Amino acid sequence: MVRIRNLRKSYGNYQALRGLTMEIAPGELFGFVGPNGAGKTTTMKIIAGLMRADSGEVMVANRLLSGNTNQIRERIGYVPDFFGVYDDLRIQEYLEFFASLYGMDGREARRRTEQLLEMLGMTQWRDEMVDSMSRGMKQKLCVARALVNNPDLLILDEPASGMEPRYRMQLKELLQELCADGKTILISSHNLNELAEMCTSIGVISKGRLVMQGDVPTLLCRQQEKNPYILHCLSFPEEAVQLLKSDPHVKNIASSGTSISFPYDGTQQEAAALLSALVARGAQITSFYREEGSLEKMFLDVTTIP
Repeated sequence: MVRIRNLRKSYGNYQALRGLTMEIAPGELFGFVGPNGAGKTTTMKIIAGLMRADSGEVMVANRLLSGNTNQIRERIGYVPDFFGVYDDLRIQEYLEFFASLYGMDGREARRRTEQLLEMLGMTQWRDEMVDSMSRGMKQKLCVARALVNNPDLLILDEPASGMEPRYRMQLKELLQELCADGKTILISSHNLNELAEMCTSIGVISKGRLVMQGDVPTLLCRQQEKNPYILHCLSFPEEAVQLLKSDPHVKNIASSGTSISFPYDGTQQEAAALLSALVARGAQITSFYREEGSLEKMFLDVTTIP
């Protein structure tokens, strides 16, 4: 759905994007992750046709963005990191106004507005003034606005910022439903656990370049392979300690109470053989496992602050 090649963008002497290359397949719920200043918002604005790159190529739905910006915008819904709303309108009026900008007549605009209000659980607030809404409700309204034109590609820059947990859960379920219906979604967030739960794939950007991309299970598995093994034991005699220290794959043994952890660069078969040998040397082991991978750990490993 989205293909980016060697994208570059500078603000004065600061290089926000330094040859960014990435792809988002149709139907993906793609989580975009990176430190502040890494280039996430700049990338999203360029894809949405709101900002021009200095160089590089962006294709959306197999069409080059350059020269086709207006046609591509019609297929995109965009939720910025800092939302803007017209405070002197009622919620229903607000959505109908944006529907009219896409060429819908009054009847069609009202029908689409009702669909969106129901989709986002906002029907009971249709007559409320926008300026009376909480920050979280305004964020929901901005998501509804981005869906007015029934876009193929939905771009959301920190959409859950300021939302209470209930609204965040509703948004997560909505995005998963939209993805299941065939929409492609690009979402940025600093809540990595939330992205891991909802996204089909993740891309990590650092200093204007993509440093990691893949489906969530594969990335977590890759991260887990770098994590230490942890074993819990009722007893761990000196003979078992010496065996553990002599294994060439074991590094930096650390212990705390009945827990022992150590980095291990051997295969799973070698780890299983080590466990059997420790038990044979008298170690009473109650659990033996590799520490689980996490997006937070992966993020810290592959990113640097701009």
